Formats: sequence, C-alpha cells, structure tokens
Amino acid sequence: MPPSTLTSSATDPFFQERREDCPWCGSLRLRTRLSTPDPLRRRPDTFVLDACDECGHAFQNPRLTAEGLAFYHRDVHERHAEEFAARVLPAPRVRRRHRAAARALSALPDPESWLDVGTGDARFPEAAKEFFPYTSFDGLDTAAKVARALVEGRVEEAHRGHLSTPGIAERLRARYDVVSMFHHLEHVPDPRAELRAALVVLRPGGHLVVEVTDPHSAFAPLLGRWWLPYGQPRHLHLMPLPNLRAELESQGCTVLVTDRGAPHLPYDLSAAVALALACAPPLVRTAAAPALAAASALDHALAPLSRRTGLSNTYRLVARREV
Repeated sequence: MPPSTLTSSATDPFFQERREDCPWCGSLRLRTRLSTPDPLRRRPDTFVLDACDECGHAFQNPRLTAEGLAFYHRDVHERHAEEFAARVLPAPRVRRRHRAAARALSALPDPESWLDVGTGDARFPEAAKEFFPYTSFDGLDTAAKVARALVEGRVEEAHRGHLSTPGIAERLRARYDVVSMFHHLEHVPDPRAELRAALVVLRPGGHLVVEVTDPHSAFAPLLGRWWLPYGQPRHLHLMPLPNLRAELESQGCTVLVTDRGAPHLPYDLSAAVALALACAPPLVRTAAAPALAAASALDHALAPLSRRTGLSNTYRLVARREV
C-alpha cells in the first residue's frame, strides 16, 4: 500500500487525521464525493467520502478511529441500522437473495470447507446448505452474533474479528476451499489486507467470492446522500470492480466471474425515501407509507433494466487462488 500522506486537521477523538492521498493508489488527485451526517440518526457529526480521480476508489476521509468505529458498531447503533435495513429489505427478500447467490455459486467444484467472512448471524451459510449439503460452513465476524449462529447450528465453527486481525489467518492457513465476503470489504479499515488474509486461508485451487457495493452505480450521483449503499458512517471503502480485479490478479489469482447484474439489490429508491423519513415524526411516516410502497414497486419494476445497465448497485467477483 502507498505510504500515508496525512494532515493534522482532525481534532475529534472519533476521527483519524484527514488523508491527502488515495489509500488504494497513492494519488493526490482527490475530490469530495459526499458530505453527510449520519442519515439514520441525524447527529451533528459530518462524514465525508472522498474519491480518487486516478483509480476511482472512494473512502471515508477522515476515517473513524478504532474508538469511533466501536461507538458506531455498538449494539444500540447496530440494532438501529438493522431495524432500518429490515424495513427496506424484509427477511423473506434477504433469504431469497442468499438463495440466489448460493444457486449462482453452485457451479463451483463441491467444496469440503467454506468460510463466510462478515457472516453476521450466518444467514448465507444457512441458505447455501441447500445447494452444498456436504460442505462444512464456518463463519467469521466482529460481532457477537456469530456466536449465536454457532449455538443455533448455522455454522460449525465461529471466529471473532477481521480476517486480517493478527493471528487469525495464520491459524486458519490453507483450511478452506471457498472463502466468501458478502458486503464485508466496505466495512474493514484495510481491504487489501483482508484480501491477502483470505488468500492465506484458501487452499491452492480454492475460490474467493466477493460481493460489494458498486461505486459506479448511476444511482449514486442521482440520489446523493440518500443513496443507502454509501452507508455512512459504517462504510469505510467503496472499490470499483477494475481495482479489485487488478489487486487479485496481482496476488496470483485468476478471476473467473465478474457480474454486475444478478447481485443488484432493488431498493435504491425505496431506501432513499425511507432514509428521508427516518427521523420524521411517526404521523408523517404513516402518511408517507403510500410513497414508500410506490418507490418499492418502482425499484422492482426497474430491476431488470438496472441489472443490464449502469444502475446496478452491487457487483460480484469470483477468483481462483492458483498458488
């Protein structure tokens, strides 16, 4: 990774100092892409996403410190975010999404062992067992919910932390045939380190599955601060597909699949309306229910077009570790 170029503008203990260079390519050609408060809680804090004009990488700048990340990931904040997400993406739709992803991956050679990174409560492994009945699924997450997933039988082993947390990848070295990361890299302080750690725990010939927000989605400039995948303050990095592909190829991987269509989540418009109403009085939210329903219907009506055009908000990449 390029050396850091920092400025001493940050004084809040929740924020690191502001970077003057791109954390992906080191370019100094940065521009502010978004400046917004926390759209769910409307606190006075302002979060900034800068974008690199050289490589297109977008990142929170200044980034939250470890203390700030811990604050915004405490149970009360996570619960608030999860409750909002459940309104936008109800549980039945999430299950269908997980099943669709697992079905799309069913062409992989039958894996003996699979690690789902950023698994949360392990709903993806639960869905994937339908298509991979003889695979042993483990889960890794920074949150305590992964331990509940173990107790409830959705994973066979549970690990806490980031995959790049010192000691974790080495302990799991060459143990897995598949490693999956569904909307995980956006949350980690160093996506490159997390990718390198994934290759450590993969066996030679194993497959890495990455699904992340596509910062090139046309919905992003259209909706601005109301585009839910910006995910402030929880999303630290948004990586364009060419960057991720080049990084994995530089690490000796063969990229087998890139898909900007099927992973699209049809919620851009309805989530924007829901965000705008998040802090409105209950009476206003009730009165606006028809508008939210109409936006959701439009999201689904546009989904076939979104999946074939630049509107798609998510991409998936499947790579094979060669050595």
